Amino acid sequence: MAALIESRNLALHFGGLKAVDGVDFTLQPGEIHGLIGPNGAGKTTFVSLLSGRRLPQSGTIHLAGEDITRLPAHLRVRRGIAYTFQITSIFPRLSVFDNVALAVQSQGVSDLSGKTLAALARVGLEGLEEQEAQTLSYGHQRLLELAMGLALNPKLLILDEPTQGLAASEIQGFKDLVRSLVPATTVLLIEHNMEVVMDLATRITVLTFGRVLASGTPAEIRANPSVQEAYLGA
Repeated sequence: MAALIESRNLALHFGGLKAVDGVDFTLQPGEIHGLIGPNGAGKTTFVSLLSGRRLPQSGTIHLAGEDITRLPAHLRVRRGIAYTFQITSIFPRLSVFDNVALAVQSQGVSDLSGKTLAALARVGLEGLEEQEAQTLSYGHQRLLELAMGLALNPKLLILDEPTQGLAASEIQGFKDLVRSLVPATTVLLIEHNMEVVMDLATRITVLTFGRVLASGTPAEIRANPSVQEAYLGA
């Protein structure tokens, strides 16, 4: 099966800091892929390269065979890459409805209201449409951002610490939602909650010091001595 995303020898350094240092990575269509590693391992920088928020110093990125290495972020969105941020990236003074409607509108759909309400319902925010986004709890702001990502109808949805701020009761709903996205949408999940990662991911890649330490199934990653050592030393 042809890869949805493939990076080869991808690198981005900040002075002497090798944030991403020669990463080879493959993401298959329809999978939930976990990306884990100690703080400072380069996870957010790596997905910023995939989404186009940063451009690499060297290496290549292909999306379904197309070279997108130098493509700006807004054009990657049009090709089906959506990225929810580690820190919420909503429009705080707009209503919940209008936040999602902006994403829906960018897709040029005819039924703006219907698609917006459907995206909000999918993440459990129905009934909050008229509320100002900045008045939501932090957990609900994360769900709003997820609704904005889903409204883009992405081929690839990159989730950066999505369960941060969610109550325990909301995490199960989040996991059910992510499972419902595949195989139509491929999910790349950065998450410190290892229970969530191990429960959701079909494959996991471990980064440390900007490099790939290991890649495999959850069982393989859990049993890997190098991964255990990296976390114990983190």
